[in-house]
Amino acid sequence: MKPDRLYIALRILRWALALVILEESLRFALSAGLARALATTGLPDFVGRGLAWVEIAAVVLLVIPRLTQLGGRLLIGVLAFAIALHILHGWFDVGALVVYAAAAWAVVAGESGALSSEEQS
Repeated sequence: MKPDRLYIALRILRWALALVILEESLRFALSAGLARALATTGLPDFVGRGLAWVEIAAVVLLVIPRLTQLGGRLLIGVLAFAIALHILHGWFDVGALVVYAAAAWAVVAGESGALSSEEQS
């Protein structure tokens, strides 16, 4: 793939990932049923809401060009924590979270590759 096409593909992936996670995180953070769902796990409400708001902050950083690396790495960390939390509670439907983490990794790797390509030019 030509470098300009790769850049466009990664930009589209970055925005698609950000919009999808933003929508899901806002819905989760503002959900009335969140407290009930977390009560069955024994986790306090602030854990789920905190995780959602950190995800929101990460995707905001992700779409700011100078902060994409930071936002992507933060997002990968939050998603890894969420995956672990799900699995520890017996919720094995983490496929979407794994795909989101892989997409964030691709964006971060693409951005660092684009930066090194620009430095070589």
